[in-house]
Amino acid sequence: MNLPVVVHEPNRHPASAAAGDRVARTRRQGWIGPALVAVAMAFLLLWGTVFARTPLDTLPLYFVQRYFLLDATSLLFLLLINSVFLGIAVYMASRVSTSAALTKHMPSRSALTFAFMVAMNLGVMANNLLLLWAFIEFTTLCAVPLVAQGNAKAPHRVAWRYLLYSSMSLALTFLGIMCLTRSAYLQGAEINFAFSEMAATVPLRGDSWQQLGLGLMLFGLGSKLGLAPLYSWMPETYEAAPTSTSALLSAVQFNLSVVAVLRILQVFRAQDSSFVAYQLLIMGCLSLVVATVQVMAARSYKRLIAYACVSSSGVIAIGLSVGRAAAYGVLLYIVSNAFVKSLLFLTAGRLRAVYGTHEIKALSGVIRVLPFSGLLFTVGIFALLGFPPFGGFMAEMLILSGIVQSGNLIAFTVMCALLTIIFVATGRSIFPMLWGPSDRPDTPIDTSWVTTVPKIGFVAALVMLGVYTPAPVSRLLLLVAQSIGGQ
Repeated sequence: MNLPVVVHEPNRHPASAAAGDRVARTRRQGWIGPALVAVAMAFLLLWGTVFARTPLDTLPLYFVQRYFLLDATSLLFLLLINSVFLGIAVYMASRVSTSAALTKHMPSRSALTFAFMVAMNLGVMANNLLLLWAFIEFTTLCAVPLVAQGNAKAPHRVAWRYLLYSSMSLALTFLGIMCLTRSAYLQGAEINFAFSEMAATVPLRGDSWQQLGLGLMLFGLGSKLGLAPLYSWMPETYEAAPTSTSALLSAVQFNLSVVAVLRILQVFRAQDSSFVAYQLLIMGCLSLVVATVQVMAARSYKRLIAYACVSSSGVIAIGLSVGRAAAYGVLLYIVSNAFVKSLLFLTAGRLRAVYGTHEIKALSGVIRVLPFSGLLFTVGIFALLGFPPFGGFMAEMLILSGIVQSGNLIAFTVMCALLTIIFVATGRSIFPMLWGPSDRPDTPIDTSWVTTVPKIGFVAALVMLGVYTPAPVSRLLLLVAQSIGGQ
């Protein structure tokens, strides 16, 4: 009788098995990263070509029964968000082979990111207040599962908290829209939500319903921007989310809410703007106070960057409260800030991958272990703190000059004092981490040049904005500044 021969295969070590599975999965999904990069390049090439070939004097252009428009505001932010998106897409594609979490979630993360960016592009072009509100909500729904894929202790709790705060913010914004509708109805004005027509239909003399509506909308959108008092979701979400998601939320989705605020200011600039100005000023100053306290207490470098984002939102709000004198500086600050946030969060992801922690005290001498990443993080911190020759320095000088011209010396003093404290607190925490003695071997760890390329591109953009802004870009910024009351 022939007995069956049983061949026992040697047991695979769990670590080697996991590595083998990751390699196999990477090979199967190898097309996803390049496809995402190709989509990002297509978006940027599309709007870059439109910018190069469309005279700004011919704007605005309308599409789909005037539900979408291309004007100076939408063109500026389309170029901005897609430039940032290209860098994030390249980062994601280059990290697939080295990040187990990214390899595992790459199909879903890429699909959600694609849907997110389609909604972002359409939202920036929206010529309808309700449509823009819907696109902000859609991008939030796309971002929730992205946040839940983070490496925090309880990423799903953070994602639900982000959804809760975002829903509350958008509910307040929608309630504000309803108050504006009530105001128009009581005054016998036409109820129209198209931005291109609202300015002509809004009553010149606003009533209490209109003021309440504006206040609620700015309060709700201010929460999406991370302005106090509804700011606490931002540091927690930015810290817990995956690196690419933190960059998307801070440098891309953030700017859709900025567009919404700018649209509101464009529509109601002919009204008595003191109510809106005071609200923006108060929220901006409160945000700077909160950011100052929290930056001094920060123990995580990623959370410190997140609180710096809160302070940046405060600077933007204060600048917008000034009006025409600071309008150009605010726009330059917004553009510069998008590149700074992307640079810092993507570089922070590299630090997390090597050291395995976000704790500042656990890192020292980063520049010796990760020369390129340490140098880029240093440059990003300098740009964040408003050093020359970066765009943030020029923008802050223009904003402060505008505040002085408006005669609000109290706001000038508060902003200067708080930014100085943030500067000192950030330097005290970050620079020893980067330049202090290293407890690791001084042998540098190689950094993929593909991962470094988008970060170098962000640095180049920041230097260009601070040293020499090309005439077409400067004119585009000027047109947007004029539309919100600038000159």
